[in-house]
Amino acid sequence: MRVLITGITGFAGSHLADHILSEHKDAEVFGFVRWRSRRDNIRHILERIHLYEADLKDIVSLKKALSQIKPDRIFHLAAQSFVPTSWKCPSETFSINAIGEINLFEAVLDLGMKPRIQIAGSSEEYGLIHPNEVPMKEDNQLRPLSPYAVSKVAQDLLAYQYFKSYGLDTVRTRGFNHTGPRRGDVFICSNFAKQIALIEKKKQEPVIFVGNLDAQRDFTDVRDMVRAYWLSLEKGKKGEVYNIGTGKAYRIKEILDILLFLAGDDVEVRVDPDRLRPSDVPILLSDSTKFRKITGWEPKIPFTQSLKDLLDFWRERV
Repeated sequence: MRVLITGITGFAGSHLADHILSEHKDAEVFGFVRWRSRRDNIRHILERIHLYEADLKDIVSLKKALSQIKPDRIFHLAAQSFVPTSWKCPSETFSINAIGEINLFEAVLDLGMKPRIQIAGSSEEYGLIHPNEVPMKEDNQLRPLSPYAVSKVAQDLLAYQYFKSYGLDTVRTRGFNHTGPRRGDVFICSNFAKQIALIEKKKQEPVIFVGNLDAQRDFTDVRDMVRAYWLSLEKGKKGEVYNIGTGKAYRIKEILDILLFLAGDDVEVRVDPDRLRPSDVPILLSDSTKFRKITGWEPKIPFTQSLKDLLDFWRERV
C-alpha cells in the first residue's frame, strides 16, 4: 500500500508517519515537501520515508509528484492551521487551505487516480455554538468565527462536492483540538509548556503570558488523533464526515494549572492583549459517537500525560 501524507513535516503529519511505520508494515510512506520545509519533526524517520517536492498552490508540481507516487491513500493534513495568523493573512490562509485542496483534487482527477482521501477538517468549523448544541454533532450548523474556520468549512464542503460530482473517495474528519510532543509553540498548550521550560532554565522572567483563559476546548493526544485518521480510511464511509474528540472539555485556565502543577512552579500569570482574538469560540466539545461506532476508536492517552510529554519535549529544546 502506498500512502501519501501532505503536511508530513508538520505536527500531526509526522506523528501519522510514525504510526503507519510502526503499526502498518505493509505501507510505504510518501510525503510532500517544499524547498523551505523544516524537517525537524521527521529527521528520525528520513531513511524510512519517500519525499517529493510539491506545492499545493502549484498544480503542475502536484501532478508530477502524484504521477510518480501513485498513492492508494492520501491523508490531506497540509494547511495554514494557526487561527490568529488567519486574521493577519486571510487570503493566504484561504489560498493554501481551500485552493490548495482544489488543486490536489483536480490533479488526482486529471491523472485518473482513485485513492481514498482523508480531509483533516477542524472543530473550528462549528464556530458560534448555542448552549443547546453542546456537545457538537456532525449535523450541527456551521457558523465559523475566523478566516481559518471559513477556510476549513470550504475544505470540508469541497470534499463533499467532489465526492458527489466526480465520485472522489473522500472522507472528512473534524478533529477537535489535539496536542502533544512537537506541537508548534504558537499553539496554546505548547506555548504554556515552552514558557514554563524557559522559566525553569532562567531564560524567561517568572511570568506566564496568556490570552483568553475562559475558553473551553476538547483536547485529544495527537497520537490518538492520528490513529483515528488512519481508521477513518480503514472503516469510514466515502463522502461522510466524522467528529473526532474525547468528549471532555477543559478551560484554558485548567490546562495552565495542570502544567504548573507538573512543573511545581510558582509564577505570575499575566494577560497579554496581543494574545486575544477579535472573536473567539467559547466552547468546543465533541460528540464523536458516529465515528466510534464504525471504528471502535477510543482515546488511550490521558490528557495529563499529553501535557507531561509536551513539557518534557520543550525541556529538551530550550
